[in-house]
Amino acid sequence: MLFRSAIETRVSHIEVETSADEKRDKLGDLVDQMDNVKITDTDLVGLNGPEKIVKHPLQNSWTLWFFKNDKARSWEENQKPIITVNTVEDFWSLYNHIEVASKLPPGSDYSLFKEGIFPDWEDKRNQPGGRWIINLDKRQRAEHLDNYWLEILFFLIGEHADQYAFQVNGAVVNVRGKGDKLAIWLADATHGDSIIRIGKMLKERLGIDPGERIGFNIHNEEKSKSSSLKKQKFYV
Repeated sequence: MLFRSAIETRVSHIEVETSADEKRDKLGDLVDQMDNVKITDTDLVGLNGPEKIVKHPLQNSWTLWFFKNDKARSWEENQKPIITVNTVEDFWSLYNHIEVASKLPPGSDYSLFKEGIFPDWEDKRNQPGGRWIINLDKRQRAEHLDNYWLEILFFLIGEHADQYAFQVNGAVVNVRGKGDKLAIWLADATHGDSIIRIGKMLKERLGIDPGERIGFNIHNEEKSKSSSLKKQKFYV
């Protein structure tokens, strides 16, 4: 099991010193400049010096996706895979190459899913499941969005759902003009005990006030036209 402390101890060794302006220049159009976020062993040698690279494998491989709201393309075409990572070092190198979520243009998404899973509820591995949803007012963006997203990434790649990690397929952050949304996607909506346990873990990890409730939506029920409140089958 890969614990958060093991991940965090690697940060100082692989940070990329890139200014905010340089990041924006690189990622002004993430789809058209995909090569700017490709991570190779050569990149890591440059960051860590010429000594032999020692990598710490993740339990699963994870693919980062970027969604750009281009109305000339279909929703599926707007989903672009950036890279798949399978070590702690590659994750941090990727994270330090890309723009933080709060700086993305409205209408953009980041998604991180286990390799082979498309970030859509029609994917066969997502269909039976659902998602925990955390809504943020746009006034909360500067204070919470990036920290919440990074903590969720830790939760995923570190397998912090413990015995329920089999349930965790991925996560999405939606950046929108009126407010942002984070969602943690689980594989099977019939496993109520694991759903509740993961929801409680997330609330504790993100430091969400115990008096504030978050809800779990089932994908198949979200497709219906009923009220969104009726779609939420679990709360913590």
